[in-house]
Amino acid sequence: MTEWATFAGFTGVVLTVLLSLAHLSRDVPSDIADARGESSRARGESRRTETGLDTRRADSAPDFDTDETRADGFDIQPATPEHATEFFPVGVNVTHLSEQDLGAAGYDSPSAPNPGADIPPYVLLANVIVGQALLGALLAMGAWYSGIPLSALGLSSADLPTMVGLGIALGLSLYAANRVGATASRQFGFAPDESLRASLTPESTRGWLLLFLVALPLIAGFEELLFRGALIGAAAAGFGLSPWLMAALSSVAFGIGHGAQGRLGILVTGLLGFVLGAAFVLTGSLVVVIVAHYLVNALEFVGHELFDWE
Repeated sequence: MTEWATFAGFTGVVLTVLLSLAHLSRDVPSDIADARGESSRARGESRRTETGLDTRRADSAPDFDTDETRADGFDIQPATPEHATEFFPVGVNVTHLSEQDLGAAGYDSPSAPNPGADIPPYVLLANVIVGQALLGALLAMGAWYSGIPLSALGLSSADLPTMVGLGIALGLSLYAANRVGATASRQFGFAPDESLRASLTPESTRGWLLLFLVALPLIAGFEELLFRGALIGAAAAGFGLSPWLMAALSSVAFGIGHGAQGRLGILVTGLLGFVLGAAFVLTGSLVVVIVAHYLVNALEFVGHELFDWE
């Protein structure tokens, strides 16, 4: 029993840190999005001042926020589709990025047109990768130190192809359900905050490779190990707790951890988290939920950013 209690302590520390970071940084994505919008407007005003032309039509034209201008004199604002809730990621922590760190790269410096406007996605992605890698390493070290059986965490190589196939089927189903739910919510005027996804969207081929090959696998692996493997599998195996009860409790924590996506995002993410928890209970495999989690995140980025699916 001692080893289970020790691992529970590690799990509690990791969960507390993760949710604390999520709370502290819940407004960061929207702040960055707002700052980038202000920067875009500033660049547009600067361009108009330099040319001596006011390309806005007084009173009769809507005041769109962008630095692009049509030939007829109207400012253009690219259409932004409504976005469904993603699992990506819990606890985006950029609070430790100092002005000196960003200023050295020419970002968020006092001399910039609008401080905070141009924090590049790769800086945020790198920050997410480092933060979750460290917490994941701490949780894995706790499991090793406590001598927790891998089977209790749902880690097994038995029938691996079947588990991967189930994960793919589950991921595709969850993504489809997420799309249907997003479409329905728009009809009632509801949509989750999309600023988190937008602030992390890469701007180059290397950035997309970093996202798909490093960031998303790491996020899916760590979050599933914590919320499903530790909070459901280990708790049930070590303390005899109902796995269904733990699936419900872990989904609540999972939803709260995605507070940056707004209240609707917390609700939808919590529900999707419970589906992943149920899949973990029924299959006993962490592989299934990791693959499904990764697919939902990846398809959200592919659909919205590459194909402009609404």
